[in-house]
Amino acid sequence: MPRTTELDPTDLRILTALQNNSRTPNKDLAAAVGIAPSTCLDRVNRLREAGIIRGYKLAVDPEKLGRPLQALLYVRVQPHRRPLVDPFVEHVLAQPETRELYHLTGPDDFLIHVAAENAAALQRLVLDELTARDEVALVHTNLIFQRWEGGPLLPP
Repeated sequence: MPRTTELDPTDLRILTALQNNSRTPNKDLAAAVGIAPSTCLDRVNRLREAGIIRGYKLAVDPEKLGRPLQALLYVRVQPHRRPLVDPFVEHVLAQPETRELYHLTGPDDFLIHVAAENAAALQRLVLDELTARDEVALVHTNLIFQRWEGGPLLPP
């Protein structure tokens, strides 16, 4: 299935079902979308080969793993050049608190979603692992009170 190929309604139903529960057995997925299990397996494989399905992830609850304090860290680096950006990215991804990292446009260069044990651990991360780096000009921190997740991503 080429990347530019439009998805038909059955493909969209498969994607919706898998995004809601990626552990759905093929037999149940086929029944939910109204096709034979062998056809369903072929379609899922084609969606995978086309790169539309990139993988499956396990979602964990940070609070139940001892990291209840989540925050978004907006980071500005100066100068914003690849020789500094690449090592910075590697450093951030190596921190156990890092959940996600985004490279941005606008006044801030990076957004880091972190999960820490407590306020002291978050402070240590900001002071010892981020602002202590020469290229980091600014870190501004927003605590996350609550999170909601959107529904399945489908083409427009």
